Amino acid sequence: MAIQLITFDLDDTLWDVAPVLLSAEAALRDWLTRQTQHLGEMPIEHLWQIRAALLEKEPALKHRISELRRRILAHALIDAGYAAAEAAALAEEGFEVFLAARHQITLFPEVQPTLEVLANHYRLAVLTNGNADVSRLGLADYFQFALCAEDLGVGKPDPRPFHEALKRGGVQPHEAVHVGDHPVDDIGGAKAAGLRAIWFNPGAKTWAGAPAPDAQIRSLAELPAVLSAWHA
Repeated sequence: MAIQLITFDLDDTLWDVAPVLLSAEAALRDWLTRQTQHLGEMPIEHLWQIRAALLEKEPALKHRISELRRRILAHALIDAGYAAAEAAALAEEGFEVFLAARHQITLFPEVQPTLEVLANHYRLAVLTNGNADVSRLGLADYFQFALCAEDLGVGKPDPRPFHEALKRGGVQPHEAVHVGDHPVDDIGGAKAAGLRAIWFNPGAKTWAGAPAPDAQIRSLAELPAVLSAWHA
């Protein structure tokens, strides 16, 4: 049966995430310098130690990256001498600064034109391990739903997010395809859940994993033709 549902990864599939995260980290550091004088020049190694300790105590936080970042900030502020209540409030403010900057993305040029075309023929959805919100990016109208690891409590490549997408989309695995850049999280996860998988591979890397994707694209603009060929 023909593909009915297309799920998309976000970071490094619809935009380049590295400069976004660097900018967001810089915005957070600037805010902390201005607003939390007691934090001082806390070394980044200490923040990584806090992160490791939190994940060791509560491994599920690895799928709740927003909550993990809030907790890291709160613990760092407490270590710098802030009372717990004040640390929690400042951590929330700081996280919102980071999150606002995290949504200052630049879509790959072909993304919106391609989504416009695809939305006329398929159901589209988001399946991400990140904390980008398509409604904050002006993309929500293209997608019928968005699933993120933060809300589900589990992330790709676990098959459960893919199964939930199938359930939300009202389709069987052979009627869905996932598009993403990560060989394990996106391609391996989708294939394990019974979906087809298309590897977004703009750098023309050589595939080295298993199972192999059903198709590769270097630009999202190639996607409609790949799907049309499958239908033919």
